[in-house]
Amino acid sequence: MAINSRARSREGAQRIRDYILASAAEGSLTPGTKLPTERQLARRFSVPRNAVRRTLAQLEAEGSITRHVGRGTFLAGRSLGGNSEIPASSVAHTSPAELMEARLRIEPALAELIVTNATPADFERMEMCLEKAEKAGTLDEFELWDAALHQALAEATHNRFVIRILDLVTAVRRQAEWGKLKDRIVTPERRIRYQEEHRDIVRALKERDAENARASVITHLQHARRNLFGF
Repeated sequence: MAINSRARSREGAQRIRDYILASAAEGSLTPGTKLPTERQLARRFSVPRNAVRRTLAQLEAEGSITRHVGRGTFLAGRSLGGNSEIPASSVAHTSPAELMEARLRIEPALAELIVTNATPADFERMEMCLEKAEKAGTLDEFELWDAALHQALAEATHNRFVIRILDLVTAVRRQAEWGKLKDRIVTPERRIRYQEEHRDIVRALKERDAENARASVITHLQHARRNLFGF
């Protein structure tokens, strides 16, 4: 029964996501439109409030919506959908070890593109991701904004091919196997260290220092790999 309840909750959360993104794509929701409240969405899609909250948090991390305490939730002006177009089956057999190996080859190379192409809006997005991750009350919320930061770094390259590759990285990180592994190894102390490393990366990029940014990315990913696999 509990399994069926969780499955219905996931299906309902996906329906909420689909409703917001499809409405934006077809124009029935436009940037700046205020969305229904969490309670209204929960009632409309027959899902618990916490499932609604997680869905909205994910959309906020992707930049699809903005949320303001006391004002509500609004459709953002950014392009919507992120990596939602990537079928789960396309990354279903990618192991955490394969992902980390690829990230160590790919992500340090982003530094030069970001230093060359990033705009002030890109750096504002990075800073928001840093702040949201540092204020996160749960590991799930921290992971959401951690992934959002890495996606913001990809988008700051302003290279559509690179962005698509990093969409695949984010899709793999959403797999259950990855989540279970992170649950076991991300301690409060390690989380603080990750946050410091993220700050180092963004600081170097804002200073347009590609060499230091690249070195900071490598340091961060090597640290994450050691925590995950012990090497």
